[in-house]
Amino acid sequence: MMATAPDAGQMMAMLLKLVNAKKTIEVGVFTGYSLLLTALTIPEDGKIIAIDVNREPFEIGLPVFKKAGVADKIDFIESEALPVLDQLLQNHENEGSFDFAFVDADKVNYWNYHERLMKLLKVGGVAVYDNTLWGGSVAMPDALVPEFRKPGRQLTIELNKLLAADQRVQISHASLGDGITICRRLY
Repeated sequence: MMATAPDAGQMMAMLLKLVNAKKTIEVGVFTGYSLLLTALTIPEDGKIIAIDVNREPFEIGLPVFKKAGVADKIDFIESEALPVLDQLLQNHENEGSFDFAFVDADKVNYWNYHERLMKLLKVGGVAVYDNTLWGGSVAMPDALVPEFRKPGRQLTIELNKLLAADQRVQISHASLGDGITICRRLY
């Protein structure tokens, strides 16, 4: 349930190829399904900065990364993402240097991640945000939304509105998995 949906993963692989991604960032790794997909898709000299607050689930996927021959492409950082993104931005060489970003953690901070990623991604780079349908609840009348989905639903609706209004990006919302929003940086 916590892994990226296969159909969303297939779309991400295509996007990685379309932008010729070589330098990527992933916020929220868990056991690393999307991380493996990215590592297999980018070129041999590609690199991924993978950020997660918990290394333990990443360790479950690590033998698979090694067996696939892609472990050397992954720079895993055990941390909350905002300090890492801020640290990356302190080195001005990182600005506009990333080709692709995937965000699937800490939904409360999606917009904060977006603001930083717009500085880290190159023009034409792509950021993908997972779970932007929030179990379909974003399209339901409030009265039909299960109580446990309501806090996340409101956050997701707000994020979707902010992304739709952001003039820096061209967006496409795809109803794959639990919904992904694809943002291509325009300037």
